[in-house]
Amino acid sequence: MLTVTLIALLVVMALALVRALLGPTLYDRVLAVNVFGTKTVLLIAVICFTLGKPEFLDIALVYALINFVSVIGVLRYFEFRSGSGVAND
Repeated sequence: MLTVTLIALLVVMALALVRALLGPTLYDRVLAVNVFGTKTVLLIAVICFTLGKPEFLDIALVYALINFVSVIGVLRYFEFRSGSGVAND
């Protein structure tokens, strides 16, 4: 059952990577990168469970936090770069 889970996660990660490379808009690409990061966290958690090493869950939590903060940062950067936000008050 864990093998099926690992294969399913890898397939979803591959699909997210394809969407990140071929996405028609910036938002499609950012969402695909966010999905890829989330699935990476799940993959780390499944590997932790498989190997019986719960200390890797800390790495997964830190990776999830970095993924979230970086996606917000990228979106804010492109919001202010495009001129749609109020950058100079």
